Amino acid sequence: MILCLAAAGCQRTSGTANAAGPPPAPLVSVVTLKPEDVAIYSEYTAETYARDMVEVRGRVDGYIEQRLFQTGADVKAGQVLYTLDRRPYQADVAKAQGDLGQNQASHEFAQHQVALLQAEADLKQAEANLLKAKQDVDRLQPLVKEEAASQQDLDNAVAALQANEANVNSRKANVQQMKLSTQAQIDTTAAQIDSTKAQLAAAQLNLEYATIRAPISGRIGDSLIQVGGLVNKTFPTPLTTIVPLDPIWLRFKVSEAEYLGMQRAGDQARVLQRPIELVLADGNVHPYPGHFQNTVNQVDPKTGTLELQATFPNPQHNILPGQFGRVRLKTNERKGVLLVPQRALLDLQGSQSVYGVDASNKVAVHNVVVGERLGERAIILQGLKPGDRVIVEGVQKVRPGVTVSADIYRPAAVKK
Repeated sequence: MILCLAAAGCQRTSGTANAAGPPPAPLVSVVTLKPEDVAIYSEYTAETYARDMVEVRGRVDGYIEQRLFQTGADVKAGQVLYTLDRRPYQADVAKAQGDLGQNQASHEFAQHQVALLQAEADLKQAEANLLKAKQDVDRLQPLVKEEAASQQDLDNAVAALQANEANVNSRKANVQQMKLSTQAQIDTTAAQIDSTKAQLAAAQLNLEYATIRAPISGRIGDSLIQVGGLVNKTFPTPLTTIVPLDPIWLRFKVSEAEYLGMQRAGDQARVLQRPIELVLADGNVHPYPGHFQNTVNQVDPKTGTLELQATFPNPQHNILPGQFGRVRLKTNERKGVLLVPQRALLDLQGSQSVYGVDASNKVAVHNVVVGERLGERAIILQGLKPGDRVIVEGVQKVRPGVTVSADIYRPAAVKK
């Protein structure tokens, strides 16, 4: 009786198992590999900096009367930033203008040669008197011989002639001296005019310097001297600083090996002529591509790196000096390579592999050699061939030799 019941129980158990059947095949998502042409990018840590920062300084001494900007504002070249007390410099300009007018009047007077004209007139008068004295002597000499005139009259006439000759010689010397004196006065007053013009120009320049303007366009910093403070042209601390923000400069470093590799490949110029992407600290990509500008002239022996410098358009002025980010530079191109999502890679004791699915949907392990990683995918150098199917999702459900149900892998960005 017991044996019959046991036999009947065995038959019912066997029938139930046969009715349930084998478990369903695990569902996995796979990608079918095909050759692709891809660009290889390298990323480097980068820092923005102000290459052409300008320190604003006073060029004359004076007390600040006005500050005409807001800290952190964008200013234009020539914009007024500070005004100093202008009164001392206005007084210097007025004095120089007065001195110039006086020297110009003196020069004009010297050019008219009034004293010289007077001396020449006196000379002509003396020459006229000399002529008359000669005529008197010539007239009296025959009269004295004929005793029609006295010897005394002739002697007086001769004495007058000699006196007039001496007077003419004196007047000639005086005219010559006046010529030299007048020319010297003209030259002196002309030099004084040049000197006072220079003094006036210097005074006007100092008056202009009393209004301090922005030497370049850019973003201005805080004012280190406030309204009422004394500006000294020899003071070592600047009034403020201005940094140009468009374009913004950026520097990053490449290893000595990378730099030498570019040189050996002969493609250094080609690589550095390509546009550069800037990835900001928040992960966003700067919308304007940058371009390489130059390198420094030596490798840093402490780090074995070479600094490269680039510029990026920054029309919104939203990137400031001192920010950090990453530059992405296209360094190579690969033709006909195979790529798999990185999440399909299995790492076991330093070796990497993937699960593949053959034509009969059975799982097999493929050891692979991985090359560059491009975003969420990686280049497979060895271990796979075009047409192979690789499991991306569901790898935790399978093992080699298991039959699976394969579906097409769709990245999250395109899943519906």
